[in-house]
Amino acid sequence: MSLVTLFLIAVGLSMDAFAVSVCKGLALKKVSFKNTLLVGLWFGGFQALMPLLGFLLGRQFEKYIVSIDHWIAFILLGLIGFTMIKEALSKEETCEDCNASLDIKTMFLLAVATSIDALATGITFAFLSVDIVPAICFIGSITFALSAVGVKIGSIFGTRYKAKAEFAGGIILILMGLKILLEHLGILG
Repeated sequence: MSLVTLFLIAVGLSMDAFAVSVCKGLALKKVSFKNTLLVGLWFGGFQALMPLLGFLLGRQFEKYIVSIDHWIAFILLGLIGFTMIKEALSKEETCEDCNASLDIKTMFLLAVATSIDALATGITFAFLSVDIVPAICFIGSITFALSAVGVKIGSIFGTRYKAKAEFAGGIILILMGLKILLEHLGILG
């Protein structure tokens, strides 16, 4: 997997965490460096952990589905992407439900919820034999940075960019799934 493809997948996966970070920034009365660092660590850490878990799980089944791995990657990334687009286009505004709490329970639940798609991506990585350590470091770092920035953006601009970020993330993941499929079918070189 090329560095550009991995970067685009990392950005796509981080958009859920970015959107929740924007909401956190909106809910916090005062955003400090500590707040941005904490949110970034929670989301970046889980976005790195979940693909690793998915990768380890996917390795267990790799020998059984190696002939259709590109279809699985296409379907998983497509479903994740379409879900993100659907959430972005829904009229429901989730920031109203977000509280300013950064306690362990709240952040754990948010980190897990925003990284479930990364678990599925990790399964895809196993089927594509991606070098997982650099991949999860890259995904975690990108998510950390975007989440920290999201908190600051939320405190300054509100939710103006939340839906656009989720929509863009969904499009990126769908296109990456399509690219993987077309490469394995020999249509793209």
